[in-house]
Amino acid sequence: MLEDLFSVVKMRFNGDKKENSNEGGKPSIPKGLMFKCPRCSNVVFMEEFEKTGKVCPNCNYHARLSSRERLDITVDKGSFVEYDPLMTSKNPIDFEGYPEKQADLRAKTGLKDAVITGEATIRGEKVVIGIMDSRYMMASMGSVVGEKITRAFEQAEKKKLPVIMFTCSGGARMQEGTVSLMQMAKTCAAAKRYSDSGGLYITVMTDPTTGGVTASFASVGDIIIAEPKVLIGFAGRRVIEGTIKQRLPDDFQSAEFLLQHGFIDMIVERSKIRRTIAHLIKLHKG
Repeated sequence: MLEDLFSVVKMRFNGDKKENSNEGGKPSIPKGLMFKCPRCSNVVFMEEFEKTGKVCPNCNYHARLSSRERLDITVDKGSFVEYDPLMTSKNPIDFEGYPEKQADLRAKTGLKDAVITGEATIRGEKVVIGIMDSRYMMASMGSVVGEKITRAFEQAEKKKLPVIMFTCSGGARMQEGTVSLMQMAKTCAAAKRYSDSGGLYITVMTDPTTGGVTASFASVGDIIIAEPKVLIGFAGRRVIEGTIKQRLPDDFQSAEFLLQHGFIDMIVERSKIRRTIAHLIKLHKG
Protein backbone atom coordinates (compact mmCIF):
# COMPACT_ATOMS: atom_id res chain seq x y z
CA MET A 1 0.00 0.00 0.00
CA LEU A 2 2.74 2.45 0.95
CA GLU A 3 4.66 1.38 -2.11
CA ASP A 4 1.67 2.17 -4.32
CA LEU A 5 1.20 5.55 -2.64
CA PHE A 6 4.88 6.39 -3.09
CA SER A 7 4.62 5.47 -6.79
CA VAL A 8 1.66 7.84 -7.26
CA VAL A 9 3.44 10.72 -5.44
CA LYS A 10 6.62 10.10 -7.42
CA MET A 11 4.69 10.09 -10.70
CA ARG A 12 2.91 13.36 -9.86
CA PHE A 13 6.17 15.01 -8.77
CA ASN A 14 7.97 14.01 -11.94
CA GLY A 15 5.01 15.13 -14.02
CA ASP A 16 4.95 18.56 -12.38
CA LYS A 17 8.72 18.82 -12.74
CA LYS A 18 8.50 18.18 -16.48
CA GLU A 19 5.73 20.74 -16.93
CA ASN A 20 7.77 23.42 -15.11
CA SER A 21 11.14 22.63 -16.65
CA ASN A 22 13.08 23.49 -19.76
CA GLU A 23 14.14 20.77 -22.18
CA GLY A 24 17.34 20.29 -20.18
CA GLY A 25 15.37 19.31 -17.09
CA LYS A 26 16.25 22.49 -15.18
CA PRO A 27 13.37 24.28 -13.39
CA SER A 28 12.22 27.34 -15.34
CA ILE A 29 10.95 30.62 -13.91
CA PRO A 30 7.32 31.34 -14.86
CA LYS A 31 7.12 34.17 -17.37
CA GLY A 32 6.48 37.56 -15.78
CA LEU A 33 7.36 36.45 -12.24
CA MET A 34 10.90 37.86 -12.07
CA PHE A 35 12.85 40.75 -13.59
CA LYS A 36 16.54 40.46 -14.41
CA CYS A 37 18.26 43.83 -14.71
CA PRO A 38 20.09 44.13 -18.07
CA ARG A 39 22.70 46.39 -16.49
CA CYS A 40 23.69 44.64 -13.23
CA SER A 41 21.97 41.23 -13.68
CA ASN A 42 20.24 41.61 -10.32
CA VAL A 43 17.02 39.55 -10.11
CA VAL A 44 13.94 40.81 -8.28
CA PHE A 45 10.28 39.85 -8.19
CA MET A 46 8.34 41.65 -10.93
CA GLU A 47 5.81 42.87 -8.39
CA GLU A 48 8.57 44.55 -6.37
CA PHE A 49 10.14 45.97 -9.54
CA GLU A 50 6.84 47.50 -10.65
CA LYS A 51 6.26 49.06 -7.22
CA THR A 52 9.47 51.05 -7.67
CA GLY A 53 8.24 52.43 -11.01
CA LYS A 54 10.38 49.87 -12.89
CA VAL A 55 13.65 51.06 -11.38
CA CYS A 56 16.27 48.46 -10.40
CA PRO A 57 16.75 48.60 -6.59
CA ASN A 58 20.38 47.51 -6.96
CA CYS A 59 21.88 49.78 -9.67
CA ASN A 60 19.10 52.37 -10.24
CA TYR A 61 18.54 51.24 -13.85
CA HIS A 62 15.43 52.99 -15.20
CA ALA A 63 13.57 50.56 -17.47
CA ARG A 64 11.33 51.80 -20.26
CA LEU A 65 7.68 52.50 -19.46
CA SER A 66 4.63 52.38 -21.67
CA SER A 67 2.75 55.65 -22.11
CA ARG A 68 -0.02 54.44 -19.78
CA GLU A 69 2.45 53.36 -17.11
CA ARG A 70 4.12 56.77 -17.33
CA LEU A 71 0.76 58.48 -17.11
CA ASP A 72 -0.21 56.49 -14.01
CA ILE A 73 2.87 57.55 -12.03
CA THR A 74 2.88 61.17 -13.22
CA VAL A 75 -0.62 62.68 -13.24
CA ASP A 76 -3.30 62.81 -10.58
CA LYS A 77 -5.57 59.78 -10.66
CA GLY A 78 -8.56 60.19 -12.96
CA SER A 79 -7.51 63.63 -14.19
CA PHE A 80 -6.32 62.76 -17.71
CA VAL A 81 -8.52 63.75 -20.66
CA GLU A 82 -7.02 62.60 -23.96
CA TYR A 83 -6.77 64.73 -27.11
CA ASP A 84 -7.37 63.21 -30.56
CA PRO A 85 -7.66 59.59 -29.35
CA LEU A 86 -8.74 58.25 -32.75
CA MET A 87 -6.20 59.98 -34.98
CA THR A 88 -4.33 57.51 -37.22
CA SER A 89 -1.80 57.95 -40.01
CA LYS A 90 -2.29 56.99 -43.63
CA ASN A 91 0.40 55.85 -46.05
CA PRO A 92 1.56 59.12 -47.66
CA ILE A 93 4.34 57.62 -49.78
CA ASP A 94 2.68 54.20 -50.39
CA PHE A 95 5.34 52.37 -48.39
CA GLU A 96 4.87 48.63 -48.88
CA GLY A 97 3.55 46.79 -45.82
CA TYR A 98 3.16 49.99 -43.74
CA PRO A 99 -0.64 49.78 -43.23
CA GLU A 100 -0.37 46.12 -42.18
CA LYS A 101 2.46 46.88 -39.73
CA GLN A 102 0.45 49.69 -38.17
CA ALA A 103 -2.65 47.51 -37.84
CA ASP A 104 -0.59 44.83 -36.10
CA LEU A 105 0.92 47.34 -33.67
CA ARG A 106 -2.46 48.86 -32.86
CA ALA A 107 -3.77 45.42 -31.97
CA LYS A 108 -0.71 44.58 -29.83
CA THR A 109 -0.32 47.88 -27.97
CA GLY A 110 -3.82 49.33 -27.88
CA LEU A 111 -2.35 52.59 -29.22
CA LYS A 112 -3.32 54.48 -32.36
CA ASP A 113 0.20 55.85 -32.80
CA ALA A 114 3.42 56.55 -30.89
CA VAL A 115 2.23 59.41 -28.66
CA ILE A 116 -0.70 60.20 -26.41
CA THR A 117 -1.58 63.81 -25.58
CA GLY A 118 -4.15 65.47 -23.38
CA GLU A 119 -4.95 67.54 -20.31
CA ALA A 120 -4.35 66.46 -16.72
CA THR A 121 -3.32 67.71 -13.32
CA ILE A 122 -0.01 67.01 -11.58
CA ARG A 123 -0.32 67.56 -7.83
CA GLY A 124 -3.26 69.81 -8.55
CA GLU A 125 -1.47 71.83 -11.25
CA LYS A 126 -3.26 71.82 -14.63
CA VAL A 127 -1.06 70.87 -17.60
CA VAL A 128 -1.12 69.72 -21.20
CA ILE A 129 0.91 66.53 -21.37
CA GLY A 130 2.37 64.38 -24.16
CA ILE A 131 3.95 60.96 -23.65
CA MET A 132 5.74 58.98 -26.36
CA ASP A 133 5.65 55.17 -26.33
CA SER A 134 8.62 53.13 -27.60
CA ARG A 135 6.44 50.04 -28.18
CA TYR A 136 4.98 51.69 -31.28
CA MET A 137 7.65 51.67 -34.01
CA MET A 138 10.24 52.79 -31.44
CA ALA A 139 8.19 55.96 -30.92
CA SER A 140 9.28 57.23 -34.34
CA MET A 141 7.79 60.56 -35.41
CA GLY A 142 5.44 60.46 -38.36
CA SER A 143 2.56 62.70 -39.42
CA VAL A 144 0.28 61.76 -36.52
CA VAL A 145 2.94 62.26 -33.84
CA GLY A 146 3.81 65.67 -35.27
CA GLU A 147 0.17 66.70 -35.60
CA LYS A 148 -0.81 65.61 -32.08
CA ILE A 149 2.16 67.41 -30.52
CA THR A 150 1.42 70.55 -32.55
CA ARG A 151 -2.22 70.50 -31.45
CA ALA A 152 -1.14 70.00 -27.84
CA PHE A 153 0.92 73.22 -27.99
CA GLU A 154 -1.99 75.05 -29.61
CA GLN A 155 -4.43 73.91 -26.91
CA ALA A 156 -1.96 74.88 -24.19
CA GLU A 157 -1.54 78.34 -25.73
CA LYS A 158 -5.31 78.79 -25.95
CA LYS A 159 -5.91 77.63 -22.34
CA LYS A 160 -2.72 79.18 -20.93
CA LEU A 161 -1.46 75.88 -19.50
CA PRO A 162 2.12 74.53 -19.10
CA VAL A 163 3.25 71.82 -21.53
CA ILE A 164 5.01 68.69 -20.29
CA MET A 165 6.50 66.37 -22.94
CA PHE A 166 7.95 62.95 -22.11
CA THR A 167 10.11 62.07 -25.09
CA CYS A 168 11.58 58.80 -26.31
CA SER A 169 12.15 58.01 -29.95
CA GLY A 170 14.27 56.44 -32.62
CA GLY A 171 13.78 59.56 -34.75
CA ALA A 172 11.75 60.40 -37.84
CA ARG A 173 9.64 57.58 -39.31
CA MET A 174 11.22 56.36 -42.53
CA GLN A 175 7.94 54.85 -43.78
CA GLU A 176 6.54 58.37 -44.21
CA GLY A 177 9.61 59.84 -45.92
CA THR A 178 9.72 63.63 -46.29
CA VAL A 179 6.36 63.95 -44.55
CA SER A 180 7.96 62.74 -41.31
CA LEU A 181 10.92 65.11 -41.68
CA MET A 182 8.49 68.02 -42.06
CA GLN A 183 7.21 67.32 -38.54
CA MET A 184 10.51 68.57 -37.11
CA ALA A 185 9.88 72.10 -38.39
CA LYS A 186 6.17 71.88 -37.65
CA THR A 187 6.56 70.94 -33.97
CA CYS A 188 9.34 73.51 -33.43
CA ALA A 189 7.18 76.25 -34.97
CA ALA A 190 4.32 75.31 -32.65
CA ALA A 191 6.69 75.36 -29.66
CA LYS A 192 7.98 78.80 -30.69
CA ARG A 193 4.47 80.28 -30.97
CA TYR A 194 3.65 78.82 -27.58
CA SER A 195 6.85 80.22 -26.07
CA ASP A 196 6.12 83.67 -27.50
CA SER A 197 2.77 83.59 -25.70
CA GLY A 198 4.60 83.18 -22.37
CA GLY A 199 3.91 79.51 -21.72
CA LEU A 200 6.15 77.12 -19.77
CA TYR A 201 7.44 74.11 -21.72
CA ILE A 202 9.17 71.28 -19.82
CA THR A 203 10.76 68.36 -21.64
CA VAL A 204 11.52 65.09 -19.87
CA MET A 205 13.89 62.95 -21.95
CA THR A 206 13.62 59.21 -21.37
CA ASP A 207 15.43 56.25 -22.87
CA PRO A 208 16.17 56.63 -25.75
CA THR A 209 15.59 60.11 -27.17
CA THR A 210 17.35 60.25 -30.52
CA GLY A 211 17.20 61.35 -34.15
CA GLY A 212 14.72 63.91 -35.42
CA VAL A 213 12.91 64.14 -32.09
CA THR A 214 16.11 65.20 -30.33
CA ALA A 215 16.77 67.59 -33.22
CA SER A 216 13.36 69.24 -32.90
CA PHE A 217 10.76 69.70 -30.16
CA ALA A 218 12.55 67.62 -27.49
CA SER A 219 15.45 70.05 -27.31
CA VAL A 220 13.63 73.38 -27.27
CA GLY A 221 12.01 73.15 -23.84
CA ASP A 222 12.41 76.00 -21.37
CA ILE A 223 13.58 73.35 -18.90
CA ILE A 224 15.03 70.05 -20.09
CA ILE A 225 15.02 67.15 -17.64
CA ALA A 226 16.41 63.65 -18.20
CA GLU A 227 16.17 60.39 -16.30
CA PRO A 228 19.50 58.94 -15.09
CA LYS A 229 21.82 57.31 -17.64
CA VAL A 230 19.38 57.53 -20.55
CA LEU A 231 20.59 57.59 -24.15
CA ILE A 232 20.21 61.00 -25.79
CA GLY A 233 21.63 61.82 -29.21
CA PHE A 234 21.06 62.46 -32.88
CA ALA A 235 23.09 60.12 -35.08
CA GLY A 236 24.85 56.92 -34.07
CA ARG A 237 28.46 56.72 -32.89
CA ARG A 238 29.85 55.27 -36.14
CA VAL A 239 28.20 57.94 -38.28
CA ILE A 240 29.55 60.79 -36.14
CA GLU A 241 33.05 59.34 -35.79
CA GLY A 242 33.16 58.71 -39.54
CA THR A 243 32.17 62.32 -40.19
CA ILE A 244 34.47 64.13 -37.77
CA LYS A 245 37.31 61.53 -37.94
CA GLN A 246 37.69 61.49 -34.16
CA ARG A 247 37.17 58.98 -31.37
CA LEU A 248 34.26 59.98 -29.11
CA PRO A 249 34.07 59.42 -25.32
CA ASP A 250 32.31 56.20 -24.31
CA ASP A 251 29.52 58.09 -22.51
CA PHE A 252 29.11 60.97 -24.94
CA GLN A 253 25.39 60.28 -25.51
CA SER A 254 24.47 59.74 -21.86
CA ALA A 255 22.34 62.12 -19.81
CA GLU A 256 25.24 62.68 -17.42
CA PHE A 257 27.63 63.74 -20.22
CA LEU A 258 25.02 66.08 -21.69
CA LEU A 259 24.32 67.66 -18.28
CA GLN A 260 28.04 68.28 -17.81
CA HIS A 261 28.19 70.04 -21.20
CA GLY A 262 25.06 72.14 -20.76
CA PHE A 263 22.69 70.34 -23.13
CA ILE A 264 20.15 69.48 -20.42
CA ASP A 265 19.27 71.29 -17.19
CA MET A 266 18.89 68.50 -14.65
CA ILE A 267 18.80 64.75 -14.10
CA VAL A 268 15.89 63.62 -11.96
CA GLU A 269 15.12 60.11 -10.74
CA ARG A 270 11.77 58.70 -11.76
CA SER A 271 10.39 58.72 -8.22
CA LYS A 272 10.97 62.50 -8.00
CA ILE A 273 9.85 63.65 -11.46
CA ARG A 274 6.21 64.23 -10.54
CA ARG A 275 7.16 66.37 -7.54
CA THR A 276 9.83 68.26 -9.52
CA ILE A 277 7.43 69.14 -12.34
CA ALA A 278 4.78 70.41 -9.91
CA HIS A 279 7.42 72.52 -8.12
CA LEU A 280 8.67 74.06 -11.39
CA ILE A 281 5.11 74.96 -12.44
CA LYS A 282 4.49 76.71 -9.11
CA LEU A 283 7.73 78.66 -9.45
CA HIS A 284 6.77 79.76 -12.96
CA LYS A 285 3.35 80.92 -11.76
CA GLY A 286 5.16 83.08 -9.19
